[in-house]
Amino acid sequence: MLSEVIRVEVQVKGIVQGVGFRPFVYRLAHQHDLRGWVTNDASGVRLEAEGRRPDIDTFLASLRTSAPPLSHIEELTWVLHSPIGYTEFSIKESVGATSHEVNLSPDIYVCEDCLAELKDPGNRRFRYPYINCTNCGPRFTITVQVPYDRKHTTIRDFELCEDCKKEYHDPSNRRFHAQPVSCPKCGPKVYLLDASGKRVDTADPVACAAERLKSGAILAVKGLGGYHLACDAAQESAVRELRARKRRDGKPFAVMADSLETVLRICAVTEKERELLTSPRRPIVLLPLKTEALKFLPAADSLSPDNNMLGVMLPYTPLQHLLFQDGMELMVMTSGNRSGEPIVYRDEEAVPALQGIADYYLAGKLPIHMRTDDTVTSVFREREYIIRRSRGYVPFPIDLSAVVQSAEGKPHKSGNPPILALGGELKNTFCLVKDRKAFVSHHIGDLDNLETLDSLIGGAEHFQNIFAAEPGALAFDMHPGYRSSQYASEQKNIVKIPVQHHHAHIASCMAENGVSGPVIGVAFDGTGLGEDGHIWGGEFFAGDYSGFERMARFGYVPLPGGDAAVKEPWRMALSYILNDEAAELPAELLKTIEPYKRDIVTRQILQRINTPLTSSVGRLFDAVSSLTGVCHYAEYEGQAAIRLESAADRETARIYPYEVKTVQGMLEIGTAPLIRELVREIRDGMSISGISGAFHRTLAAIVADICGRIRSKRGLNEVALSGGVFQNRLLLALTVDELERSGFRVLLHSKVPANDGGLSLGQAAIALGKYLTREGMREACVWQYPE
Repeated sequence: MLSEVIRVEVQVKGIVQGVGFRPFVYRLAHQHDLRGWVTNDASGVRLEAEGRRPDIDTFLASLRTSAPPLSHIEELTWVLHSPIGYTEFSIKESVGATSHEVNLSPDIYVCEDCLAELKDPGNRRFRYPYINCTNCGPRFTITVQVPYDRKHTTIRDFELCEDCKKEYHDPSNRRFHAQPVSCPKCGPKVYLLDASGKRVDTADPVACAAERLKSGAILAVKGLGGYHLACDAAQESAVRELRARKRRDGKPFAVMADSLETVLRICAVTEKERELLTSPRRPIVLLPLKTEALKFLPAADSLSPDNNMLGVMLPYTPLQHLLFQDGMELMVMTSGNRSGEPIVYRDEEAVPALQGIADYYLAGKLPIHMRTDDTVTSVFREREYIIRRSRGYVPFPIDLSAVVQSAEGKPHKSGNPPILALGGELKNTFCLVKDRKAFVSHHIGDLDNLETLDSLIGGAEHFQNIFAAEPGALAFDMHPGYRSSQYASEQKNIVKIPVQHHHAHIASCMAENGVSGPVIGVAFDGTGLGEDGHIWGGEFFAGDYSGFERMARFGYVPLPGGDAAVKEPWRMALSYILNDEAAELPAELLKTIEPYKRDIVTRQILQRINTPLTSSVGRLFDAVSSLTGVCHYAEYEGQAAIRLESAADRETARIYPYEVKTVQGMLEIGTAPLIRELVREIRDGMSISGISGAFHRTLAAIVADICGRIRSKRGLNEVALSGGVFQNRLLLALTVDELERSGFRVLLHSKVPANDGGLSLGQAAIALGKYLTREGMREACVWQYPE
């Protein structure tokens, strides 16, 4: 029996295309003296192997235990058959199918082997900016369709030379079946343009570009997912000039360092942060600047004016490594776009789109199919706490089995159509759900113009194509003014599921933590339309994916001028003062704001003209930031809160008074005592750091207090924290401490952002929950639920 020859048919699902899985199977089969074949198909990788039973058993075990490091096996199944007499093991041409179940690999940083060749004068790929192999290089951004093969990527128009063909077909070579493989002879080239778009005559465009950077120029540099705007971060004049040209007055810039050693000189880095910096994903990691950073980086204050955190990443493309070879250590690397527009990714659009910003353009002939910004992430208590999920992370799926488990025990149907969730208005992402997997998109941006909306629509169509999933339902924010919601309303013959903004925040946190609920949900952010028509943002819920009950909220105050109050925090300061007859405006605020503006907004508030009501904690932060004189005018979203956090004394134990009362069966948190005491301390000359520290600690105490009252009522012990306000690291830490001291289990974000970038996942989870339980569904046109 040990010598019995059998045949096994194997299907592998997960991230198994574009990561060297077929070559791995080929080598493993030869190692165990097996015959058969392996291929990519629309579900992943499929293979057949014949050999002795012990060899087959060892082979199957090794498929999991020895798989390529960049692969991720989600499902491995096999069926035994009688042998049919294979004589060799081969890699077959990929097979298409009508139902795509494959998971594409994210784009991967350049590996150490390719870097060594890039720097080796004797190698034929010396200084070749598109060097790659099976273990590294572009994946998601160049894939037009699946299966992942060269003919389905944007490099398909570059025919392999004889040398590259030999490597591609040589099983012993690490470029064996590496789809984007190329070399200087047969592959795409880079070139340098001046500000007018005229090609610069140079034998080495990369070296010439590096010289321009060192001389203080601003360059548009093509990356994996689009263009960056770059300058030498050591030159404060260049940093200031880039700020002025991009009209990015106060928002921090990210930097790219030549090495980890350079990062360690200017930033304090934990082991987990080091792990993220050097991971194959190569994200931007938010790190605290060292006090001595100015010695090594004179422009540090210009890079991050409002706090001591700096976004840092390491090079992840060969081109970026080459730019650093001539002595620079740090470059500003910010998204190549004008404020409010999506990142530029097409070569023909770069010069007109970035005219007046870039002095030169380092472009390349390899087309990008799907624009993708850099991921921004951080670490909170040894766990990743993501800010913007994009390159290197997308399109890795998130499992939604917890949503299905939540529906069990309730009347529900099995199975569901693909669902497309369109996200919110700010920091937009979309999410495609197929077979319990949520594919959250790359960062799209703020939908405040048609170009970004087109990017959303085009990205969603691409996902539907590569995952062969035509949505049977659309989920979207219930705010009718959002462009994503307006787009949803225009679609025909599809089920439409409006989702309340803050419900989606909590559901996203539950889904990524694999929790079926019910939970207590705390959603703190700047804005989101509530079910009562007011602007929510300081909310406490109890529930699960099929429905949430609003248990408590912060008291409503007027939002004078609507969105104008977001850009001018002093408006919220005035609103909170006028909302409490016992409070008075601090003298500093009276002096700073022009009397005529103050009078107009005062009348606006008192007469309720264009002043929707809001419970937003984000707007409460704005008010306190202005009252303390920290920020009266915000140049970017969240600036007032960022400055207030940066000013806080983290050691203070003081807590301001607040009140809790029941209004129409719901707990309402009154902030009038807090504001009154805070203003008194300002008048008495209390330090801003002490006031800010006490304010943060008070909010954390409020969360623990209200959650304790909800637990007494509902018996729930899990708390999900979501919403952009919880990107405030101090508030997050204080809140988690208070909740854990009270015996709660706290759920935090890690796979998607707490901000609106995570909304699409929550919308998708709620839509799936509603579909399965048939709660709150609204049918549209002719689509019918399957019986």
